[in-house]
Amino acid sequence: MPKPQRTGHKVALGVDWGLNTLLSAGVSRLHPDGKITAAGAGGQFRAAGILAKQHRLRNLSERLHAKADQYARLADSTLDGKAATLAQEIRRVSERRSNLNDALAWAGARWAVDQAVAAGATVIYLEDLRSMEADGMGRTHNTRMSQTVRGQIADRIRHLAAETGIAVVTVPPRNTSKHCPCCLTPLRHRKAPDRPTVPGWTWAICPRCGWQGDRDQGAWRRIAARGLAHQTKTIADRASGTMVIRAVVDVMEAKAVIATTPKTSRSDRSKTSPTRPRTNRLTPRRREVPSPARPSGRAGQRPEGHAPTDRTRLPRAAHRHQSVTTISTPTTGRHRPRGAALGAGFHLHAHASPPRWAIPVPDLTVRMGSLS
Repeated sequence: MPKPQRTGHKVALGVDWGLNTLLSAGVSRLHPDGKITAAGAGGQFRAAGILAKQHRLRNLSERLHAKADQYARLADSTLDGKAATLAQEIRRVSERRSNLNDALAWAGARWAVDQAVAAGATVIYLEDLRSMEADGMGRTHNTRMSQTVRGQIADRIRHLAAETGIAVVTVPPRNTSKHCPCCLTPLRHRKAPDRPTVPGWTWAICPRCGWQGDRDQGAWRRIAARGLAHQTKTIADRASGTMVIRAVVDVMEAKAVIATTPKTSRSDRSKTSPTRPRTNRLTPRRREVPSPARPSGRAGQRPEGHAPTDRTRLPRAAHRHQSVTTISTPTTGRHRPRGAALGAGFHLHAHASPPRWAIPVPDLTVRMGSLS
């Protein structure tokens, strides 16, 4: 296996232990002029399903231990059988948690090493886990940190990275999520990008340079830039043999920033070509006349359409609230517009029939008596 190098790295993978995700990682490059740039937006290793299962097993284990302690306090000989069964169940739950943590550690480590191999990175920078604390974060964050087996993941990453000669170096985690990766200004943490005034820990906004992004995405940029800037301070731990950067030097930290590419904008917006012709036809083709509004009461019969072909005799016009004007001129020959005279619809030489909910037109010729 190739031996990993301590210095001389140009491409590095920064890995952050995420608050909302298990791992957040991205690639940074060190250019000959000393500038550090981020290659892409990075990625995240999400394990929400496994973490939820871990949480359920943890709650189950706590309940079983509480019940076992209660049996021990009672000191009743009749409960010895139940206590033995309970102890066996506790061992089974512990084995399930151990197997799940081991599988999660291998999966997370394999993902991180694959990211480094695909990007051609020669070093992976991790945060130092000994200073991972959760002051003021609440019970939820403390539980997540205690059950995500970060120590096992770091050991698996070193094991897999040694096969390809990639160095794994731990860096101090001070202010990696607090300061901006582009200008080292303290960030303002908010609830979400669409809620910039609600305090939270998910979204970070820089008040100076305007950078904003996920809190974990900014952290891996800071970790990778710090590692590349302090790679001459990399030493090997005598106790564990791992590579580590002990402290942060202010002069080197000032260079550990991600250089941003200036946005190119078109200053001259004068017209240089003819305007593209636009068609007036609607796409897709729609009705130009809107449909009538639906009545507020009970829906009636739909407007009349084609006459049904399965009827031997069409209904009378009086039953369809037709006006007396729904007639047609009789013709000679084979064509007899019988449907129009009896109110079959507007397609047979007649006016359109009103809907059922419309007020019928009064027939003025009904019950007209003689003037004499």
